[in-house]
Amino acid sequence: MIKRFILGSRETVAGTVYGTIVVLAVLAAGADKYKTHLWRLDAIAATGAVVLWLAHVYSHALGESLSEGHRLDAREVAGIARREYAVVLAAVPPVVVLGLGAAGLFSASAAIWAAFGVGVVTLGAQGVRYARLEELSLGASIVSVTFNLALGLSLVAAEVVVSH
Repeated sequence: MIKRFILGSRETVAGTVYGTIVVLAVLAAGADKYKTHLWRLDAIAATGAVVLWLAHVYSHALGESLSEGHRLDAREVAGIARREYAVVLAAVPPVVVLGLGAAGLFSASAAIWAAFGVGVVTLGAQGVRYARLEELSLGASIVSVTFNLALGLSLVAAEVVVSH
């Protein structure tokens, strides 16, 4: 159970990638504006991940309710929430790193770069996880990881362009 919680499972790769991209986009878009207010940037990143997770759970619950032909009960909605928890968990490492910077353990610039670095490593790790679960060859794994990083960072860049 602990290993699955930390390393995830086949079902959590998507949520981890999604949550990581969301947090990276918040960090990239807010880094300049909030570099002197790291607690605020940290709160925005954490809150953003939770809000998007709740929206994800809600939208999946609506969809499943329609596809199942009945209103979902609390147990079924809780199951969806557990299934999608990776969206929030992906935000934890960068948010913690940013919080350490906000607490004064290192500079704001270092905290933002370190939090962003943790997110990039997470995207790369999910690419590796996907490649291993799909039993891809070494060449295909390299392509998969590279594509995962490139697409994820392109989405982050697009958010930065739109927000500025």
